[in-house]
Amino acid sequence: MGWTRTATEVVHCGPFISLNRDSVIRPDGSSGTYEHITVDNTVRVVALDSHGQVALVEDDFYLQRRRVLHLPGGGSGGQAPKEAALRELEEETGLVADDVRPLGVIDPLPAATAATTHLFLATDLRSGTARRDDTEIGMTVHWWKLSEAVDAVRTGHITEAGSVAALLLAATAPGS
Repeated sequence: MGWTRTATEVVHCGPFISLNRDSVIRPDGSSGTYEHITVDNTVRVVALDSHGQVALVEDDFYLQRRRVLHLPGGGSGGQAPKEAALRELEEETGLVADDVRPLGVIDPLPAATAATTHLFLATDLRSGTARRDDTEIGMTVHWWKLSEAVDAVRTGHITEAGSVAALLLAATAPGS
């Protein structure tokens, strides 16, 4: 590791995000600052039914100023990744999975945050209870063939980083 942090200043601390400014010594030995955000780790879930269809959710994203089609998921809220994945899946889709397997972990914005996204494949699905939060009002659930969702990644219709990675990994996962 070529970077050394010598001090940290919290510039802003909100309920979901903190902005930090670090004093650093760069790999070349020069001094400088590095600004970054602290957020929860996140999860994304490929919920695959027995017919090879994947559950996608679509909702309004404030910063993108449009509806975004993506996999169920969200912040870990301090939970272990698998438990967060199961919670987010049920909250957003009303589905419970009896089998959940890790697909991998990605660093979605490594220059801006140390937060990771844990990716899961969920199968053996059954009905549960959806419990969406205030930011998910108007969220809809769509069932697509996995191959069609992968095509939607290729054409730029599905762009959310965790969803892109998880769908591509799920398409080549054994048993999917």
